[in-house]
Amino acid sequence: MTQAASRSAVDRVELDKRITFHDADQIMEVDFSDFRFDTSQIVNAFYDRLEERIADTGEDQWFFLVNLNGTRIDPEAWTAYSRRGRALNYAHSMGSVRFDASDETRAQILRAANTEAFDPNLFDNRDDAVLRLRGLPSKRRVARVTHDSNYATADFVRRVSFDRDKVIMEVDFSHFTFHHSRDVDDFYDFLEERIKESDRRWFFLVNLNECEILPGAWVRYAYRGKRLNEAGSLGSVRFAAGSETAEDIRLRAETQGFRPNIRNTRDEALGLIEEMRAELLQDQ
Repeated sequence: MTQAASRSAVDRVELDKRITFHDADQIMEVDFSDFRFDTSQIVNAFYDRLEERIADTGEDQWFFLVNLNGTRIDPEAWTAYSRRGRALNYAHSMGSVRFDASDETRAQILRAANTEAFDPNLFDNRDDAVLRLRGLPSKRRVARVTHDSNYATADFVRRVSFDRDKVIMEVDFSHFTFHHSRDVDDFYDFLEERIKESDRRWFFLVNLNECEILPGAWVRYAYRGKRLNEAGSLGSVRFAAGSETAEDIRLRAETQGFRPNIRNTRDEALGLIEEMRAELLQDQ
């Protein structure tokens, strides 16, 4: 794809050609060369695929080598690019190096580095960038990381309730932190069991006020949430007042096939559920 070939969707085959894993050096190489990020949808599609490819390797930690030769990041896409890149680095990077950035892209990255306090590690050529990564210490463990549970079943019980008259399952994620995939699986295993016991579908009402989904938990959270919605939801509505998590959900919804349906308050969210209920009854 060239800069002139801007479009709102990107073929997965095209993305996979741009992602290479060098196992011996523990490097994931990402080729952004002559690629134009002109919308947040394109950013999200690329980063969704990066997360999936990392998950497929079975290894959480990689050195990142990023080719920025001829890359263009339009202002409309920069917030998503910065946000998704920061999350991916936080979750999976042992060190990130970039090379061959254009003057414009270099300036954008340097501005972001000054604002967000990270080392841009910009090089003029690939060889020097690879040498830099080879000199960094690996953080991988000999054994695969197994996360310990942060929560007990009792922590989930008090956060889930069912209104059988209104057919609403309310889930309270407020002031809750998903640290990693184990936290996600523990909570969603509990939710799936409760729905199976009920033997019916529900409208989902989800409180996200002050909920934190840390970068290492995002891929699993997106997967389990989608699976639960497909299996047991009549419609899902979330509410949160200006949270970072709500903004991340809106970004990911652009490419992951769901409507974010986020409202500021619980009353507004309940109102949307009633609209959904009316639509369902109309369709019957």
